[in-house]
Amino acid sequence: MSSSLLLLLLPFFLLLSSIAAAPSSVQTLNTLFNPKLPPRSLSSSKKFEGSSDLVHLRYHMGPVLSSHPINIYLIWYGRWSLPQKLLIKDFLLSISTTAAPSPSVAEWWRTVSLYTDQTGANVSRSVVVAGEHADVKYSQGKALTRLSVQQVIGNAVRSAPFPADHKHGIYLVLTSDDVTMQDFCRAVCGFHYFTFPSMVGYTLPYAWIGNSAKQCPEVCAYPFALPAYMGGGGPGALSPPNKDVGVDGMISVIGHELAELSSNPLVNAWYAGEDPTAPTEIGDLCEGLYGTGGGGGYIGQVMKDRGGRTFNVNGRKGRKFLLQWIWSPELKACAGPNALD
Repeated sequence: MSSSLLLLLLPFFLLLSSIAAAPSSVQTLNTLFNPKLPPRSLSSSKKFEGSSDLVHLRYHMGPVLSSHPINIYLIWYGRWSLPQKLLIKDFLLSISTTAAPSPSVAEWWRTVSLYTDQTGANVSRSVVVAGEHADVKYSQGKALTRLSVQQVIGNAVRSAPFPADHKHGIYLVLTSDDVTMQDFCRAVCGFHYFTFPSMVGYTLPYAWIGNSAKQCPEVCAYPFALPAYMGGGGPGALSPPNKDVGVDGMISVIGHELAELSSNPLVNAWYAGEDPTAPTEIGDLCEGLYGTGGGGGYIGQVMKDRGGRTFNVNGRKGRKFLLQWIWSPELKACAGPNALD
């Protein structure tokens, strides 16, 4: 459920400098890249990242977001620039864009769309930004909790920019870099849940993701920022694909949370483990994996554009993003469209 348990594998990143360099056709943390796009799909190789017979992801009979389209309602909490908003919206709209070159965001989302409910209906592959609300006055202050973030949603619904779309909608609360959140940086970079009727009036699936640029980029925007203990001890931080460490880092977390929110909106659908209050979901199973060969603190083989910026998927309007892989119910392993094995 939490997007990143603070990348608990960070200590293993010290091993990076001892990992052999990959072929020159890809970029790893310390290898440059010839920007030739990898194959569209996984081959018959059995060496899938994160594969394990010990993972027991199960369906618990709850709903998935199978409505067409999925309506996303954005709440911009705090101060956001127009370029930052456009970047995040371009990512969200890239989920439904078929024109982007492979490997694409839409291909990445295909793994999420493999999940079904008890009727056999798949998670929708159609996503729209159905509404936006700017909470520029910090209605709940600059220090939020898991409960007060629900009040942020309630205020947006009650002030009428949004409907209470409990059948087709999800609500994303995105906080600016001057806003703190309960457990932010220490235990989570983002989380998803559903609102309580006592707080909002309705049960609405939602997610919160914060901009970590000024608080903990080395944790929540890794690998675009590195923890202090890695200074001089290996490869440097990678260059973010859109030149914004905080927002580029957020986008991977947004993707993580959106995948889990879609496959487990009421925390009673797809997850591993027996405790629904602390489920291991389809993003958690692939934490820190972005390409072939990932694991043990290594992000895997990704790409670099001519400007030296790192990415693994393409989006609309020529955008590029670095997205964490997602657990595939077919492969029983982590998967992404930039896979080389």
